[in-house]
Amino acid sequence: MEQQNLLVVGGGSGIGLSIVTKLAGDQHVFVITRSASEALAATGVPVYFRDAGAPGDDGWPELPEVLHGIVYCPGSIRLKPFNRLTVADFMDDFTQNVVGAVQVVQRYLPALKRAGKASVVLFSTVAVQTGMAFHASVAAAKAGVEGLVRSLAAEYAGAGIRFNAIAPSLVDTPLAGALLNTEEKRSGAAKRHPLQRIGEPSDIAALAAFLLSADASWITGQVIHADGGMGVLK
Repeated sequence: MEQQNLLVVGGGSGIGLSIVTKLAGDQHVFVITRSASEALAATGVPVYFRDAGAPGDDGWPELPEVLHGIVYCPGSIRLKPFNRLTVADFMDDFTQNVVGAVQVVQRYLPALKRAGKASVVLFSTVAVQTGMAFHASVAAAKAGVEGLVRSLAAEYAGAGIRFNAIAPSLVDTPLAGALLNTEEKRSGAAKRHPLQRIGEPSDIAALAAFLLSADASWITGQVIHADGGMGVLK
């Protein structure tokens, strides 16, 4: 990949950290995150602390005038029976997944436009396409992400800015810790996937790096499933 200025939001752990680790060194990477981590500090990239979903203009870092790509990684796995989900739960998931992405893109849109060709990568989930019990709140929020991706891809195609989303299935990250905290859970989760394993952060990082690169220059408005086959295979 030609050296670029790239922003990773939510790079403190899990998939976001894996993306930062893959890109750092070859690219100029900047991170916005809510929390610090030793692994993130070890990458040596500039780190700024802010909750992307929090309203207001304060706390946003001044980044280079030209930005070639953004990856927005914050997400949620709020799994509850529908009758136990509150309106606040739905609002929290929507704010973290959609509103945060909106604020980041709006904030740094001028820098993306100056690049001439730029790429934005957001995150959905396999649960949008494949109905799953107890996923009502997160699936609804991530469906909003998919709609946002397609709308912005259409609106900014003329400006050379590509928008795509990655829709993973279960990935071995701290966010999924409660679903994978025993060998029985891990084995059961692996067996539910046609490829007979759960995802690794590096699986998703490789796809994100591709979507940011010139190799993906004719790909926009897409939701790409990296889900071990769960979304389409039985």
